[in-house]
Amino acid sequence: MLSNQTDRLSKSTLMAYASPAIPIGALGIPLAIYVPPFFAQELGLGLAVVGMVFMLARVWDVFTDPLLGILSDRYPSRWGRRRHWLVLSVPILMLSTYMLFMPNPEDVSAWYLGVWIFFLYVGWTLLSLTHQAWGAEVSPNYHERSRITGAREIFIIIGSVFCLLLPSIIEQMNPENLEMARMSAMGWMVIILLPLTILWASLKVKEKPASPVESISWTETFQTLKKNGPMQRLLASDVLVGIIQNITASLFLFYAADILKLGTWASLILLLNFISGLFYIPLFIALSNKLGKHLTLCVCMVLYAVGLNAVWFIPEGAVVATAILMLLLGMSVGAPTALIRSMMADVVDEDTVKTGKERAGLFFSLHSLTWKLGSALAIGITYLVLAYIGYTPGEANTDSANLGFMCLFILPPVVLSLAIVAIVYRFPITRERQEQNRKILEARQRPEAQSAAAEQELQPV
Repeated sequence: MLSNQTDRLSKSTLMAYASPAIPIGALGIPLAIYVPPFFAQELGLGLAVVGMVFMLARVWDVFTDPLLGILSDRYPSRWGRRRHWLVLSVPILMLSTYMLFMPNPEDVSAWYLGVWIFFLYVGWTLLSLTHQAWGAEVSPNYHERSRITGAREIFIIIGSVFCLLLPSIIEQMNPENLEMARMSAMGWMVIILLPLTILWASLKVKEKPASPVESISWTETFQTLKKNGPMQRLLASDVLVGIIQNITASLFLFYAADILKLGTWASLILLLNFISGLFYIPLFIALSNKLGKHLTLCVCMVLYAVGLNAVWFIPEGAVVATAILMLLLGMSVGAPTALIRSMMADVVDEDTVKTGKERAGLFFSLHSLTWKLGSALAIGITYLVLAYIGYTPGEANTDSANLGFMCLFILPPVVLSLAIVAIVYRFPITRERQEQNRKILEARQRPEAQSAAAEQELQPV
């Protein structure tokens, strides 16, 4: 734990902390882009069935995510508050990844997909919420938290980029079953990287000393959350970001192949979109040091909404124009999520000031839940709508089906981006308020007599 507002994590420690984000990113990309069409087309379940399974699997997250968050807060170990939960996620994710990415086609059914998606989401939740909660506790500094969440998002993109490169590499090898070979390669990448990165992070990064945590009833927990306006704003924004990102990710390959007829250029252009995110994250984090996190998020979403409308004007076969546009739109890949997660860490401090409870695990479990909810809604609703309008991937579609596809690809992300701006524009936890909250929390850690006097002087803004 950092001792003052000016301390910064060393680069090696920051990299070690962020490294588990590589397999998280490597897992997230195929779940959004490759797994749904793989089960829908290659394994024959159909768009409507796969979309419904993904949505229903997320229903269970409403129960499992808060439960896992509360457990991670209540039950530390001798190794600290978070690291043992990271380690526990490894076997769950390794097994479920193997079953989803390397299935026996004869065993595949809607039930098979649903069961293993459920276990994968449980393991992913345990890993991601614990990792985020740990990051919130590593530093109390308003701007350093953006650096930490930014590093995490950069490593997620690195994992995503490597995962996107694998299909192109596999194509050059001319395997007998191209789709199965692609999925197997991505699955093995996740399985190998998970234990290695979590081991590095666990050994390198120190965490907050474990201390007894007072039991909190479910009623008390959700009554407090019900009254937490800043958290509600972030969760709403997170749902919308998840929908925006996954509509683009789940539909882009269809758009590139069927609407623009880009052929083998599609995967490379999508890769450029993710690579550009590596440059946007530090750019927007630097901007947040000037404007504040919430106003920077507003700038990011407005620019994205304006830029996405250019998709209407891209002609068929325009490889260069599509590549340039997707490079510009890379601002949506990681920057919004990095800013929201950094803001959530500030909300955790605000809650601790008001309640005296440390509930980073719970708060980030809700954050994980809302993003996954947005992801599931994006895949489920878009696939159902595509089936309803008669759009069939890989085939010649009617003009009305193609127009419906374009409207689905562009309009919801534009509208939802502007909705995020409306939600966070007046976000109340500024840098000044966060610094005041940290002073209160530091005063509470002093000897009792000093703490009582200090807290009378320092009241939340």
